[in-house]
Amino acid sequence: MIYKDYQGIKLSALGMGTMRLPLIDGDDTKIDEAAAKEMTAYAMEKGINYYDTAWGYHGGNSELVMGRILKEYPRDSFYLATKFPGYDLSNMPKVKEIFEKQLEKCQVDYFDFYLFHNVCEMNIDEYLNEKHGIYDYLMEQKKNGRINHLGFSAHGSYDVMKRFLEKYGDAMEFGQIQLNYLDWTFQEAKEKVELLKEYHIPVWVMEPVRGGMLASQKEEIAASLKELRPEESITAWAFRFLQTIPEVTVTLSGMSNFQQLKENIETYETEKALNEEEMKAVLGAADSMIKGTAVPCTACHYCTSHCPQQLDIPKLLSMYNEHSVTGGGFLPTMFLATLPEEKRPGACVGCRSCEAVCPQQIKISEALADFVTRLS
Repeated sequence: MIYKDYQGIKLSALGMGTMRLPLIDGDDTKIDEAAAKEMTAYAMEKGINYYDTAWGYHGGNSELVMGRILKEYPRDSFYLATKFPGYDLSNMPKVKEIFEKQLEKCQVDYFDFYLFHNVCEMNIDEYLNEKHGIYDYLMEQKKNGRINHLGFSAHGSYDVMKRFLEKYGDAMEFGQIQLNYLDWTFQEAKEKVELLKEYHIPVWVMEPVRGGMLASQKEEIAASLKELRPEESITAWAFRFLQTIPEVTVTLSGMSNFQQLKENIETYETEKALNEEEMKAVLGAADSMIKGTAVPCTACHYCTSHCPQQLDIPKLLSMYNEHSVTGGGFLPTMFLATLPEEKRPGACVGCRSCEAVCPQQIKISEALADFVTRLS
């Protein structure tokens, strides 16, 4: 197992995420605890020492199950991370209540790592609202030794992350972002890494294989990658990409069966960064996945000055692209929920004024109409 130095401790470069644990009868709330226990034992044996859970995973049962499983190991043999569930705005006034319950569920006296969960467009204003006392309470727990390291996770845009860091950046010790070779440009992951670097905040990775999307490729792309590294699996390319980014400390993988765990651990027995040719190939694969599905919006904003509805067309098109490329996902739905009805795709009146000035000649009205259909 590869280890990374972090503030005087050594963290396994591969962390075990517990959002996609084995299930019983396909029910996300029913974890196959025996299978999860077996996987954890193997992970421990092979050197994984970082375990990531959260309040909402598996309908609230991930913390409970991992608490029971990890209770069987010495407390100093693993690092446990969980998160404050700010993705649900009703939780904002409940930080103390939730934190105390999480300690109880996980059967620990302290958390090694604790995060503001899912900083995004939907909750950024409330996370920054001091009346909830979230930041003050978590800093108090850190002072009292019940949180060793405080950080955040973010699925939101670069601008949202920047707002969060402008207020709390000096206290953040790690930042967990969606990072993979598809999102390097598609979701501004490169810029987000640079932003964290500006604040001297190391990167934690989530969605390294984009929910499994990067575990397979079109035949011609797979063949070209195999030619460069015959011994490497397609899934391993996603991890090798991350091993090429020096700011990355921990990569979390939500492995849902023993075979995935075994293969990923084998990958992390060695560090094999991509060379320039290989990086070009894997980013070319990402471009291939996007082309033909996404509209080529460059966010020039010529369209917005001509929209009678004053829609944020570039942002709507970016969410349309996300939905199109990934076949859905939660990001578009989450973002649109933050907008009033008159600013959503359905508010487009089809006047085509935006299309008359679009340098990319995108049929914007048709894309927005299609977006509405896909969401219905």
